[in-house]
Amino acid sequence: MTNQMQHVSGNTRRVTPHPSHPDRNEESHYRFASKILALSGILQSTLEINELLALFAKEIREFIKYDGLTYRFPSLKIDIKLGDQPANNCAYELVVAGDHLGDLNFFRHYPFEASELEAIENLLAGLLYPLRNTLLYQRAVESATIDPLTGVRNRAAMDSSMKREIGLALRHNTPLSVILMDLDHFKSINDRYGHLYGDQALKAAAQCAEQSIRESDMIFRYGGEEFLILLTGTDLQGAELLAERIRHNVGALPPQTEKAIQMTVSLGVTSLEQGDDMNSLFQRMDSALYRAKDSGRNRVVIGTTADA
Repeated sequence: MTNQMQHVSGNTRRVTPHPSHPDRNEESHYRFASKILALSGILQSTLEINELLALFAKEIREFIKYDGLTYRFPSLKIDIKLGDQPANNCAYELVVAGDHLGDLNFFRHYPFEASELEAIENLLAGLLYPLRNTLLYQRAVESATIDPLTGVRNRAAMDSSMKREIGLALRHNTPLSVILMDLDHFKSINDRYGHLYGDQALKAAAQCAEQSIRESDMIFRYGGEEFLILLTGTDLQGAELLAERIRHNVGALPPQTEKAIQMTVSLGVTSLEQGDDMNSLFQRMDSALYRAKDSGRNRVVIGTTADA
């Protein structure tokens, strides 16, 4: 089935009776219109994007049969999948007053009829403004947790994420690893080429590391020229391989100015062990990084409890 692209705009939204029932009486017409108004009120009860989409998916099942839906908003790295995604789908670009609010797709095992597409578009009118409010909130949260220079998460975001992921890993006995990356000889880079180049070098190294990890991994600016990478579901061996890939990728970066200087990084790697808390994990990670720098830099060193 060829994807049916629909453009939904807050300026052209319509509330109509279900078009597949032309003989629908006034009471049914009122019920459908009231449902759209009520839907918007229900969706305004949350500013969490996952909960918002789950509520929307639940509420519209009264009117539209579907097997699953997906929602994507790449600039905030939002990618939500609910239910199955069989071959037949209808896709909507969500727009309010010229603002792109993401892309929503409905899926099911048999094609959507034209009357159903119109009903979906009418129901989407109840989603648009709660969705816009939620995205504004998500952007505000994101900006408060992003380091403005490098574009990666900041120290405040790191502390809360580490506490949450350590607790989950210990509770469910799943692997968790951390990498601490330090840009080698950063002070001499600043002293020789100036702070503008130093900022460019920091940003390039951080973005290179971010591009080297999985979407589920997280990178934070730990402080100064140090960056922490949190790897959920990754054991020590996997973390070491990733650290080596980051070291290689940063070393292969082109010069950030006309000065031909090669950037290198040192990395300390460790994994969560039973009995660990945030302090013990950080101490082992810091110790591994110190040994990497003390033994010549531009290398990866593993930290274990046996080294303590």
